[in-house]
Amino acid sequence: MADDPTVAGARQRVLDRIDDLADTLISASHQIHAQPELGFKEHVAHGILTGVLETEGMEVVRSAYGLETAFEASAGSVGPVIAVLCEYDALPGIGHACGHNIIATAGLGAGLAAAAVATEMNGQIRILGTPAEEGGGGKVLMLERGAFDDVEAALMVHPADADLRNITSLAVQQIQAVFTGRAAHAAAAPDRGLNALDAAVLSYMNVAALRQHISPEERIHGIFTDAGQRANIVPERAAASWYVRAPDRAGADALATRVTACLEAGALASGCSVNSELIQPIYNEVRDNQVLLDRYVANSMGLGRVVLPTDNHQVVGSTDFGNVSYTVPAIHPMIKTAPVGTAIHTTDFAIAAISDEADEAILHGARSMALTVVDCWASSGVLDAARSEFADATGVREGSPQTT
Repeated sequence: MADDPTVAGARQRVLDRIDDLADTLISASHQIHAQPELGFKEHVAHGILTGVLETEGMEVVRSAYGLETAFEASAGSVGPVIAVLCEYDALPGIGHACGHNIIATAGLGAGLAAAAVATEMNGQIRILGTPAEEGGGGKVLMLERGAFDDVEAALMVHPADADLRNITSLAVQQIQAVFTGRAAHAAAAPDRGLNALDAAVLSYMNVAALRQHISPEERIHGIFTDAGQRANIVPERAAASWYVRAPDRAGADALATRVTACLEAGALASGCSVNSELIQPIYNEVRDNQVLLDRYVANSMGLGRVVLPTDNHQVVGSTDFGNVSYTVPAIHPMIKTAPVGTAIHTTDFAIAAISDEADEAILHGARSMALTVVDCWASSGVLDAARSEFADATGVREGSPQTT
């Protein structure tokens, strides 16, 4: 592909375009980082990213797909549609400790660079702003509303403490449990009460006992979100939030059933009742398309980075991008933005997300993704192989109904 002068020229132009955009991308990243916003409330980030797109001549749909802080921009009119994704929500208390400011601006740069050559390469680029990854499932909602219709491949990069082929992803199911008892004066008439906090505590202990009988790859973690109002009142209400994770969707479903039984047993033992709600959407595990990932890794390494396999260095997490990967060929490589050993979802990672290393990762990620987009347009063999792999993994072939 690179020997074709048209392709070689397009590849050089996308690199030059990112060089031209470097200051803009880094400035946008720092602005988003300085004003962290929770899911579906990313109004500042939405304005910054769409503003850059419009300044650079793109037509933008703000508040796309019925989501106030989603957006879409496109270029090209014929050929394969490749989607590049931006995330930009933050975490409560610790801001951009997952580095979504980096994801947003690397995706922005890749999309703008690819747009510059879309017409000559007979391809189409779709830049999608996807809100509320941290628990809100923005990508799932956009998927259900048509954002990925006709998309041949979807790309994004995620910051980490190393350059890795992929995230070690887990499917995740959230469970909200509300326990109901009966209030009473804790000193004068405790016998008349039914203690909802006891139900929540017994449930927690049940889950703690369950943990020794799950697989090493599975995870269960939870917190109390309501534990009563005053110590001298038998609590009539208590609540807890649980996350259940497993290597695949089926495992998460099965484990959620076991956890729900633990919650019900705690309620039964204390004479209370419990309402356990499985929060939707569930996040599927990421199915990285190896054909596309090979192209990304080759491009990243060609630009001077060493991308490691995940055998000995893993970053474990869950993302709504998993649901996208169930629907179209997709990749979610990890890019180094922090010192080795710096865990995501920590204050240290949030600090690293605006370091010089993070700024360079924005540009490198944008370059690697943009070159991968060009590869998809330059040779039908890349997308044909990606489609074939996707069909083998999912059973969804051309003409078959897609499911989420």
